[in-house]
Amino acid sequence: MDGTEAVTFNALHGEREVGIPRLGGVIVWGSVLLTAGLFAALAALFPNSLIQGLAFISRSQTWVPLTTLMAGALVGMVDDFFEILGRGGLRLRTRLLVVALVALLCALWFYYKLGVSTVSILFISEPVALGLIFIPFFICVALFMYAGGVIDGIDGLAGGVFTSIFMAYAGVSVFEHHYDLAAFCAAVAGGLLAFVWFNIPPARFYLSETGTMGLTLALTVVAFLTDTLGGGRGVSALPIIALPLVATVFSNIIQLFGKKFCGRKILRIAPLHHHFEALGWPSYKVTMRYWIVGIVCAIIGMTIAIL
Repeated sequence: MDGTEAVTFNALHGEREVGIPRLGGVIVWGSVLLTAGLFAALAALFPNSLIQGLAFISRSQTWVPLTTLMAGALVGMVDDFFEILGRGGLRLRTRLLVVALVALLCALWFYYKLGVSTVSILFISEPVALGLIFIPFFICVALFMYAGGVIDGIDGLAGGVFTSIFMAYAGVSVFEHHYDLAAFCAAVAGGLLAFVWFNIPPARFYLSETGTMGLTLALTVVAFLTDTLGGGRGVSALPIIALPLVATVFSNIIQLFGKKFCGRKILRIAPLHHHFEALGWPSYKVTMRYWIVGIVCAIIGMTIAIL
């Protein structure tokens, strides 16, 4: 980020990191679109059959998360194509601006259309009213989650972590009787599992921006849909369910703080998963342990969100 050579990172990954194809996120959002479109078409053809209950595209539950998933995916795809063409991708400030803009539109929808201006707090029965502060709060959550997308740096890591996160929110949605939203989250998790099949070491390709940008934006919307709007604690449980992403962001913040104010690095390398590699952990060990931690956090966070 400061323009200096990433010596430790290059020593760990060499030429392999830049040699793996991108655009793996197409598998994820492409699977979601295919599944949603297939069930919608079958429901239209057979309106009085059991298939009608499998169509999960609805205005009240899944339009917004599906739209944000695709908006982030398409912008991320542009970035990936620029990378492939050797043009360096979109600038960081441009990507952050896009995420903030999409988040702003979603926040306005929640605040003015759905009448949501409160968020839950863990272990407190009554939600906290934010008023207009709800809008910048929503944007900050989206930017924070997007920053966690840099977890896509080791074979199999991001796919497994995001799978447990979306499965947790599928469970939360079921308990809140939001079955369309639960089906959407399950479809995303299914697409992620299809991606992980090809992303386990040695990876065939990475999620890259078309995956991480779309997933983190959709995750933000899902968290707010399962919060006070759904009678749960989707937002306050988010730091627990998505703890690997949260730890990734804070590891970057700590590293930048150390270099800026202490004159030295706090970690050997940031994000945190690369720090573990620098300590001598094989990449597959980092991935497997992140998966275990991610599953445990997802179960704990899901339990808290529905109580």
